[in-house]
Amino acid sequence: MVVEVTRHIKQTVERELWARAAGRCEFSGCNTLLHRSAVTQESVNLAQKAHIYAFSERGPRGWGPYKTGLSKLNDVSNLMLMCHGCHRKIDQEGGSHRYPADLLIHWKTEHELRVEVVTGIAPDNKSHVVLYGANIGSEKSPVVYHSCVEAMFPQWYPASERPVLISMHSEHKDSSAQYWQTESQHLLKAFQRKILSLIDDDPCKHFSLFTLAPQPLLIQLGALLTDKIDVETYQLHREPKGWFWQDCEDGFDYVVHKPDHFNGVPALILSLSDHVSHERITRVVGEETSIWELTIDLPGNDFIQAKQQLSLFRRRLRELIVDIKHAHGESIPLHVFPVMPVSCAIELGRVRMPKADMPWLIYDHDMEAQEFVKAIELKGDLHVG
Repeated sequence: MVVEVTRHIKQTVERELWARAAGRCEFSGCNTLLHRSAVTQESVNLAQKAHIYAFSERGPRGWGPYKTGLSKLNDVSNLMLMCHGCHRKIDQEGGSHRYPADLLIHWKTEHELRVEVVTGIAPDNKSHVVLYGANIGSEKSPVVYHSCVEAMFPQWYPASERPVLISMHSEHKDSSAQYWQTESQHLLKAFQRKILSLIDDDPCKHFSLFTLAPQPLLIQLGALLTDKIDVETYQLHREPKGWFWQDCEDGFDYVVHKPDHFNGVPALILSLSDHVSHERITRVVGEETSIWELTIDLPGNDFIQAKQQLSLFRRRLRELIVDIKHAHGESIPLHVFPVMPVSCAIELGRVRMPKADMPWLIYDHDMEAQEFVKAIELKGDLHVG
C-alpha cells in the first residue's frame, strides 16, 4: 500500500513549531526574527517550514527513520522553522552531506531548549551584559559573549540578545597624556549613551561586567556605575580557564599597612597582583609621601577566584579609604597605584563616594619606562561636565 506524502502541514503542528522556535530561524547562528521585516519593521511572515528528513525519498537526507512511518514526516519533530536563505542552504545540492540530519536535529534541540530556558526567566533574574576593552567582539579578544553568558547562569540571564559593547579606540600610546584623555572621554560618552540610557529607561536595572582594559579606565567605569547600581563584576581566570567564580579558601583576608606618619602626601598602593616597592612611589610623588597599602600574603595574577574575595575587598577598601580621609583630610588628593585584577579595579571605582571622598589621582604602570605615570583624575560627580 503506497502512502501519499504531501507538503501540507497541519495548523496545529505549525503553531507548535512557531512556539518552540520563538519565531526565529533555527539554523545555528542565524536566529533571524521571522515575523517582522528587518528593513521596514512591518509585520510579515518570513518563515519556512524546513524538513529535516525530506518529504521526498530522493530529497535531502531522504526519508531516514520515517521510511516505515511516512505519515509522521510532517510532525513537529521533523520540522525546523527557518528563513528562506537557510532553508535553501540545507536543501541545495550537497546540502545533505554538509548538513546531515543529526546536525540539524542537534541545532533544533539546542535552539528550542534555549527558548524554553530564556522565556522561563523571572524578570528579577535578567541582567545587561557589558563587554568593555580592546578588540571586543573580534577573534583576538578573550571577551567572548557566549562564554560570558555561560558564566552568568543560573543566577543571571541576559536581558537582551546583544551585549552592551564599549570598545577602546585610541591610537595613542598608553604612556601619553593624550591616550588617557581620549580614552577617558570616550568611556564617559559611551557610558552616557549606552548604559545611562538603560538605567534611566529600561525596566532591567542590573548589569553584568566582563572587562579587560587598563586599570585606571576600569576604576573610572566603576566610579561611573557607583555602588547605587546593581552590578555583578566578573573576573577572567587563568586556572581553570574562564569567567566562572570558584570557591573561596578558608581564612582568606587582606592585609593593610599604614604609614609611620601622616604628614606627607597620601598615596595608596593596591599590591594584589604583585609586590610594589615604595621607592617606585616616592620617585613619582616625592620623598615626603605617606604610603598606605592594601595587599595579601602572596600577591599573584590569579589570586582572586571567588565572589566572597571581591566582596571582602570592597569592605576592607571602604574602611581604608575612610581611615586615609580622617588622617589627611578630604580636600588633599589621594595618589592611587593599582596593581590588581580587573574585577578589583572595577570595585575600587564603585566604592568611591563622589561627594565625601578626596580627589583621586590614578596611576598606570608604563611598560617601556618601567615607571608609574599619571593617568586619570577622579573628583566630584563624574556624570557632570
